[in-house]
This record gives sequence, C-alpha cells and structure tokens, in this order.
Amino acid sequence: MRTVWTWACRVGAIGPNDAAGKRFGRFGEGSIIGFPTNTIFNERYIHIGSGTMIGPHVTLSAGMMPGQDCLTDPVVRIGDRCLIGKGSGIVGHLSIDIGDDVWTGHNVYITDQNHGYDDVTRPISQQTQPERAVSIGSGSWLGYGTVVLPGARIGAHVTVGANSVVTGEIPDRSVAVGSPAKVIRRYVEGEGWLAVN
Repeated sequence: MRTVWTWACRVGAIGPNDAAGKRFGRFGEGSIIGFPTNTIFNERYIHIGSGTMIGPHVTLSAGMMPGQDCLTDPVVRIGDRCLIGKGSGIVGHLSIDIGDDVWTGHNVYITDQNHGYDDVTRPISQQTQPERAVSIGSGSWLGYGTVVLPGARIGAHVTVGANSVVTGEIPDRSVAVGSPAKVIRRYVEGEGWLAVN
C-alpha cells in the first residue's frame, strides 16, 4: 500500500511541464504542487515562481467559480523558492502577492475577500463581498494555522506566530503574534531586536 501511495504521490504531483501545470499563467522551473490537491481553479490567473514547493491538500483559486473572467492578472502570485505548507488555502479574487522565499506552516489561509454584513435582514451570502489586496514580503515565515485577511500587508523578513490572524500592516523585520496579530519584536538597524509594548 505504501509503495502504491508513494507512486501515486509522485505521478500525481503537478509540475511546470505537466498538462495541469501548463494551465497556470506561470509555473516556474523546479516548482511542484504535491498530490493530492484540494481545489484548484482558474489557474491562468495564478503565477508560481521557480523552485517553489506547494504541499498536498492545498487550495489555490482565483475568482468565485471555475471559468470566471477575473479583473486582474495575476490574481495570485507566489514568488520563487517559496514553501506553502500542507493543507493551506490561497483564495484570491483581486490580488494576493507573495514575495520570494516565503515559507508557511501547515493549514495557513490567505484571502483578499471577506463577507459583508451590512443588512441584517438578508443572508450573508447575498451581500457584498469586499476585496482588498494582500501582500506578503519576501523572506517571511507564517506559522501553523495563520490566517491572513483582506487588506493585510506583511513586510519583508517577518515572522508571524502560529494561529495568528493578520488583519493590518506588519512592518519589515518584525515578529507578530495573536488575533489580531500585533508586533511584539522589531529589528532596528544599529540597535538589534527590540521588544514592542
């Protein structure tokens, strides 16, 4: 059984030269999406850099439904040499930009769209779904279970602690934890790492 599963994982993975890989807007050399995948659709609006590994059971989507014409291209951009952990979801509608050398733990969720709830008499599914661009700077690490919500701007070389929820801006070279994530340490040139109250 293990031999068969190992074979299935090897041949089921998506690479840049596979038919499935060629559906992406960009799929860099040396990159791979592990098998099995969860949901993947509108690949032409998803760009993956070179040398990037995306774990199994991952969701990658652009827009609300397969075949949709998206307003921006790319909707989701993942840079070079990234590592996206098993079970993670990257669900874009407008713009999710992930820099180079970004690593995540398992079960990280990143989205640029939320549900509106202005009219309490109507189902939430029938209300506006505001979109706000998300960016994650190069060299950052998102710990297990991190949730990145619309409008979040994570700087370069940032560490986000496990199970944090990022809703706003986190500056370069800092450590943030919690829900909502707050900066607890920041690197200052000439002074080193400083605690933030």
